[in-house]
Amino acid sequence: MAQADTDRFGRPLVVVTGMGIVTSLGRGQSENWAALTAGRSGIHAITRFSTENLRTRIAGTVDFEPVDPLCAPMLSERLGELAAEEAVAQAAFPRKGEFPGPLFVAVPPVEVEWPQRRALAEAAAADGDVTYTQLLAGASTRRFDSWHDLFTFGTVADRIADRFGTLGSPISLSTACSSGATAIQLGVEAIRRGEAEAALCIGTDGSVNPESLVRFSLLSALSTQNNPPESAAKPFAKNRDGFVMGEGAAALVLESAASARARGARILGFVLGCGEKGDGFHRTRSSPDGAPIIAAIQEAIDDAGLTPDDIDYVNAHGTGTPENDKMEALGCMKVMGERMGTVPISSNKSMVGHTLTAAGAVEAVVSLMTIAGGRLPPTINYAVPDPAIPLDVVPNAARDASVRFVLSNSFGFGGQNTCLVLGAEPK
Repeated sequence: MAQADTDRFGRPLVVVTGMGIVTSLGRGQSENWAALTAGRSGIHAITRFSTENLRTRIAGTVDFEPVDPLCAPMLSERLGELAAEEAVAQAAFPRKGEFPGPLFVAVPPVEVEWPQRRALAEAAAADGDVTYTQLLAGASTRRFDSWHDLFTFGTVADRIADRFGTLGSPISLSTACSSGATAIQLGVEAIRRGEAEAALCIGTDGSVNPESLVRFSLLSALSTQNNPPESAAKPFAKNRDGFVMGEGAAALVLESAASARARGARILGFVLGCGEKGDGFHRTRSSPDGAPIIAAIQEAIDDAGLTPDDIDYVNAHGTGTPENDKMEALGCMKVMGERMGTVPISSNKSMVGHTLTAAGAVEAVVSLMTIAGGRLPPTINYAVPDPAIPLDVVPNAARDASVRFVLSNSFGFGGQNTCLVLGAEPK
């Protein structure tokens, strides 16, 4: 029987023909998959800057890929480039450096960081305090032109587009912790609308720095259980006290099924459904009734042409913050009903930390590796169950399982909720 190139709604089926990933666990699919299924943590004490007087002194930083200067845009670009290199190589397009579609990149919000601010102030200072007028005068000198390029929001996407030869204007986006999933959603929509036959979708984040730690600490969002570092991230456990920042990137090459089959590409999986719903309840908290989260989950399943009973596994957003985990559990139980008590759900963030704008893409790649590998990565550090979350969180050790359809959740500050359904094949 001939394989269909369209879904049940008559839209082009979207397949994945290349994947790349880098986290604190290592470079590439092989290193990350081995570590994730072994339940190994990449979270450690921060060494790249002093953490004296900080309440949180740990993170899943990527220290094996140095950049100069070490700042969020430079590291985010490098991590995104590494992930894209692996994904594009696996997709095996015939012409190197000529990607046949657009680029969608999720990147962290960009601003001049403290080291550069200090240097600018020193350059502007003559005597005594530095006035705003002096700062503007210092910034206007040619000495800081490179900083202007570096700390412009679209620069990371522009440079990656040049590196891989993508088509059209690259799209940069930042929708908080759902950004990586949103980048994938935009690629899916472009292919479904017939605007492209392929898309390169990347989520990347290298923004662990003193300022980000201070800001998240002021929101009481970070774990302060610094010792031992690898035990701090405790998604769904009763003694969870916040998330641990992480760094990383993931890239997916999306294609229409017709395009992939025409060129004989290996199909790694399908992006079957996307769901999104904004939550205007609060800048950091979810709506108490969970309605936007529920709607995003249900929309993704509906968009995939599936029912909740078809979902075999949930790759959780699972940050380890008390409220987020509770609301995610509520949303899943509302959509799945009593069956959710036996549907496995686990959080990669227990091992790599919360990679912020990269998280949705990282977890999409892990979801596809889960389907291919037939093994569920665990939620580590789960020693104290939470009676309010009566779910199968795949505690502490990986588990073999046959997985056909995965729901991957991404819920961000500011009410950005994006869910994806990934599959081995259409239903």
